[in-house]
Amino acid sequence: MSIFVGNLPFAVTQDDLREVFAEYGTVKRVSMPTDRQTGRVRGFAFVEMGTEAEENAAIEALDGATWMGRDMRVNKAKPREERRPFGDSWLSNSRFSRQR
Repeated sequence: MSIFVGNLPFAVTQDDLREVFAEYGTVKRVSMPTDRQTGRVRGFAFVEMGTEAEENAAIEALDGATWMGRDMRVNKAKPREERRPFGDSWLSNSRFSRQR
């Protein structure tokens, strides 16, 4: 499981996050998604800790905490939802779709 960290300033780095979360245990991985077109970080990240107890401690301590001028949102990451294939729309699965 991993932790979702939201409302991050765009200037934050993986090393910054690693340093903050290391106070609560072993940081196994930090992932900061970037915008495909601009390459700029998107203002959120995922942090994976060594144990669930460490994750819970970090969430408890950091959710709502002000860091770098922003109130962080820190909680358990939800599983990624499966996306529909590109171009698939509600029309293709409805009574309005074209007859072939």
